[in-house]
Amino acid sequence: MTASGQRSTRDAGGNKDQHEYLTFTLGDEEYGIDILRVQEIKGYSAVTPIPNAPPHLKGVMNLRGTVVPVVDLRVKFGMPSQPYDRFTVVIMVMVDERVVGLVVDGVSDVLNVADDEKVPPPEMGCDVDTSFLTGLAKSADRLISLLAIERVVGMKEVTEALQVA
Repeated sequence: MTASGQRSTRDAGGNKDQHEYLTFTLGDEEYGIDILRVQEIKGYSAVTPIPNAPPHLKGVMNLRGTVVPVVDLRVKFGMPSQPYDRFTVVIMVMVDERVVGLVVDGVSDVLNVADDEKVPPPEMGCDVDTSFLTGLAKSADRLISLLAIERVVGMKEVTEALQVA
C-alpha cells in the first residue's frame, strides 16, 4: 500500500491500482472516504455545543484529551434530520492535520475500488456544487459518492467556530 491510499494488485491483464474507502450511509445514500484519512470509528456520544457555530457543527468532544470538532453530515448535506440511534457512529478523520468527527447513520464496509470502477463527478449545472466529490465508484448495481473530505468539512469554518468558544 502506498501513502496515497493506493494498493497495487496484479490481475490477468497486468497491473491495476486500487484505492480503499470506508463506506457509510446517510439515509438511502452511500458514501466513501479514503481509508487512510480514517483514525477510528466510535459510537455516538453526547457533544458539547459551541455557541454561534454553523448548524452542521454539532459541537466538540473529548477524544483522549484532544478537543475534536464534530460535524453532522446529514445537516451539512441538507438532508432531513433523523434521531440518532444505536447504528449512528462518529467517524474520526484526519483533515489538515486535525482530527474531526463525522456523524453518519452507519458504517457499511471497506470497499476496494479499481481505477476503472471510478468515474469523475458529473457536471450537474451551475447551481449544483460537486467539488466535494472525488468521483463515483461503481460497485455491483450501485454508485457510491467518494468524498474529498477536506472540501466537505471546511476546516476554516471549523477553526473559526472553535475560536469563538
